[in-house]
Amino acid sequence: MHGLDYTRGMSEASVTQPRQPRAAVSPLDIVRLLVELAVVFSLGFWGFVAWSFPANIAAGILAPALAILIWALFLSPRAVFAVHPFVRAIIELLLYAAATIAWWSLDQTWIGVGFALVATVTGLLTGRRRFT
Repeated sequence: MHGLDYTRGMSEASVTQPRQPRAAVSPLDIVRLLVELAVVFSLGFWGFVAWSFPANIAAGILAPALAILIWALFLSPRAVFAVHPFVRAIIELLLYAAATIAWWSLDQTWIGVGFALVATVTGLLTGRRRFT
């Protein structure tokens, strides 16, 4: 019988090294994801509700798209631009402030305050974890 050599053409390092385990997802990571999704939703909702037609279509699409672009460029785990952690925190706070102001401009003060509180605490805990 002819045995098949599945390791032929592979380097010795790729055959013997096991995969590195994935980092565990903590409850804080899940809350942070929900806060980031809330930013996108809040800006989209604000864009569609706060403006009259046809500007509401543009604002409802462009506001969350800009937030997603900023997140992808600076805040994502695989960010395009590696920035100092303090710059990351400022950018993150600006996105949170934009969502909070969007709720306030819709006369939803308590939703804005609640969002600001949850987002700020989540950001502080996440930033603190990053430094330890």
